[in-house]
Amino acid sequence: MKLDCPISKFRVANDAEVKLKKSETTIPALYKSEQDYETKLSEYRTEIAHWQSLLFAGQQQALLLVFQGMDTAGKGGTIRHVMSGINPQGCHVHSFGRPSEEELAHDYLWRCTTRLPRRGMIGIFDRSYYEEVLIVKVKPEVLAGQPLPEHLVNHKSFWKDRYHDIRQFESYLHRNGTTVVKFFLHLSPEEQRRRLLARIDDPEKSWKFRLGDLDCRSQWSKFQKAYQECFARTSTAESPWYIVPADDKRNARLIVSHVILQTMRKMNLALPEPTPELLQDLATAKEMLAAESNSSDE
Repeated sequence: MKLDCPISKFRVANDAEVKLKKSETTIPALYKSEQDYETKLSEYRTEIAHWQSLLFAGQQQALLLVFQGMDTAGKGGTIRHVMSGINPQGCHVHSFGRPSEEELAHDYLWRCTTRLPRRGMIGIFDRSYYEEVLIVKVKPEVLAGQPLPEHLVNHKSFWKDRYHDIRQFESYLHRNGTTVVKFFLHLSPEEQRRRLLARIDDPEKSWKFRLGDLDCRSQWSKFQKAYQECFARTSTAESPWYIVPADDKRNARLIVSHVILQTMRKMNLALPEPTPELLQDLATAKEMLAAESNSSDE
C-alpha cells in the first residue's frame, strides 16, 4: 500500500537542523472517507501482522517502537489502533511515567533497558528514556530530584553527553538485532486546547486529566526547543525519528502504520529453515497420525 505523500518528508535526517514551527501539524487527508480510512488501516494491520509472525518465528531480531509527544497528542490511541491486529503474545507495551524510587537509584537508561523486547518480539514505549532530555531538561526541579553528583550535573557537557549516551545505546541495540524507530506526534497548541477541553467534558476521559498538564502547556515553547535539539542530536540512519502531523488522528495512524510496515519489510524477516531433526520429527509425527486414522477406520 502507498500513501499519497512520501513518508521520507516526515523523517529527520541525521544531524539535521529541526524547526518544529516549520513542520506541519496537519496535512491534507490521506483517506477519502471514513470507510476508506478503515480499509487502509485494516490492510496495514494485516500486513504488519504477517511480518510480526515471521519476526516471532525467527527469534533473531526485535523491533522497538518509541512514541513521544505533548499531552493529548494521541500516543495511546495510535498504538491501540495501529497494533490491534497483531498477536499480543509477540508484543509488549510499556508506558513510562514518573520514575520510582528504585528506578531513580539506577542510571537513567536502566528502567527502559529492563523493558526492551527480546528477540522475536515487538516492544512499544509510550514515552521512554527520551524523557531524560525532554521534561528533565525543561524542568530543572526534576533533574534536581535525581541523586546525581553535583559535579556531573553542573558539567558543561551534561546534555551533550546524554545525547551521546542515547545514540550509542541505540547503536548498540542495532548491532544486536533490535531495530529502533521513533515517532513524535506533532500537535498544534490549538488542537491540544480542544482535546483538553474535550477530555475535561468527557466522563470516560476526565479521569486522565491533571492540572499539571496545563503546566507543561504553559512551557510549550521550551518543550518545542527541547524536542528540536533532541531530534537533531539523536536521529540516525539506524534509528530515525519521524515527525508525524498529529492534528488529524487518522492521518497520524496511517503514517505510523506505513513507517512500521516499511521498516519491517527491510528487516529480512523469514521463517526459519527447518533442521534435519525437525524434518525427521515432522515425518514421524505424520506417520503416527496417519496410522491413528487408519486404525480408527478399521
